[in-house]
Amino acid sequence: MPTVREIAHEFLERRGLTTIFGNPGSNELPFLAELPDTFDYVLGLHEGVVVGMADGYAQATGRPVLVNLHAAAGSGNAMGALTNSVHSRSPLVLTAGQQVRSAIGMDAMLANQDATQLMRPLVGWAGEPSCPADVPRSLAQAVFEAELQRRPTYLSVPYDDWTADLDDNAAATLDRTVRRGLAPGQGQLDDLAARFAAARDPVLVLGGDVDALGLFDRAVAFAEHLALPVWVAPSPHRLPFPNRHPLFRGVLPAGIGAVSSALAGHDLVVVLGAPVFRYHQHVPGPFLPEGAELVQVTDDPAAAARAPVGESLVAGPGPVLDGLLARLPAREPGETAFVPNPEPGTGERALHPEQVFAALRDTQPADTSYVVESTSTNSAWWRQMDLRRPGSYFWPAAGGLGFGMPAAVGVAMGLPGRQVVGVIGDGSANYGITALWTAARYRVPVTFVILRNGTYGALRWFAGLLGTEDVPGTEIPGMDFTAIAAGYGVPGTTVSDVDDLRAQLKTTPAGPRLIQVDTELTTP
Repeated sequence: MPTVREIAHEFLERRGLTTIFGNPGSNELPFLAELPDTFDYVLGLHEGVVVGMADGYAQATGRPVLVNLHAAAGSGNAMGALTNSVHSRSPLVLTAGQQVRSAIGMDAMLANQDATQLMRPLVGWAGEPSCPADVPRSLAQAVFEAELQRRPTYLSVPYDDWTADLDDNAAATLDRTVRRGLAPGQGQLDDLAARFAAARDPVLVLGGDVDALGLFDRAVAFAEHLALPVWVAPSPHRLPFPNRHPLFRGVLPAGIGAVSSALAGHDLVVVLGAPVFRYHQHVPGPFLPEGAELVQVTDDPAAAARAPVGESLVAGPGPVLDGLLARLPAREPGETAFVPNPEPGTGERALHPEQVFAALRDTQPADTSYVVESTSTNSAWWRQMDLRRPGSYFWPAAGGLGFGMPAAVGVAMGLPGRQVVGVIGDGSANYGITALWTAARYRVPVTFVILRNGTYGALRWFAGLLGTEDVPGTEIPGMDFTAIAAGYGVPGTTVSDVDDLRAQLKTTPAGPRLIQVDTELTTP
């Protein structure tokens, strides 16, 4: 008879979940024992880094990925990073070991009391099998729920379950499939097409799901077909449209009144693949400019239900784009030339971030994937970068620091052969610094560019907004990331002028590297 572990390993292999990101404890060892040679186990030195790497890998590949965590304490360490995975809609399947069944109720060391409650409300589903025979079915549910909801799930398994024998019914799990279909109705497409046709000045607002669902090029074709101005929804974690395209208007500001002001003059706002909206700064005002209507198209029922304004259509954005393209005649195109980048700003005491980003733009391949976690340099980033390919931009979707370095490792693992650059602020870097060890251990070809200004720059900016300039805890001087990188096995170098930076960026090492650049303090 097969064991629970054998059925679980075979199910995961059949589903393609053969890359496991983990940081195991004693409870997890029985699951990892006898792991087939077809599996790759990627070790991270902290659970937050493990989840960040898995998040990047899942976003890069578009597939679910298995994460193996320790019980209560280890799972708790992962929760900060998990917030980003929730908002990026990454299908992570989190598994955690549990004490043996007979010891859970006694609260033995390393028991996870109320295991299904620990990760809620972050995960879309959490479970603990009712008995050893229920482990394969529960594991399958965790995978299918992650795929269907595009949200992390969590499964806690008592470690004595893995060696239990199963009867012939267990094999039924191996052939299970679950499919999702969210095609819009013909009447819904006709209605939306009619609203486009009747609109005096429609505008398209695209979200990160457009890139995540592989719709980047289709969104460009649709906007060009109707000559639609395009904004990116606030707080984007992916770039769904080329940012130097003549129809691109920018990233919407993350305040209610500011969004309304930016969309002024438009009578129809169509939001595709985004919540309405991921606000951040408190900027009071009307949700929409006067005379405007909003229609949201999303495959996320929760995002549709919680939107504060407008009409929502729960449907796959891809079929909606295809249906509208077939129904609406092309409009006369306007300007077709891509917008040139302005000259980068210069710093007085150090390089301006714009000089760093211009150097990246000019030296890296056009299809480079950038994982960005430098919150105080947003304006400089969008002024200087020229991103025209799908999968070019990844950002911590919930704003939780510690995503950048691990996610860059995960993206590079998920996109072999594609250049990956992590653009990381010195404040952010410390939250995920142990990702350097994993990059070195697995020889991941990723470049980390650390922008060092000695402060939490975004906090300094917010202190000005809130009138709290005298708060402590915003200065972080005295860190040498090249020395830290060397300790983890990653070669590092410090550059102080733009010519040296460009020369360094033109080289392509076989494994990871770190480039530290001192930069002027800027604001988002």
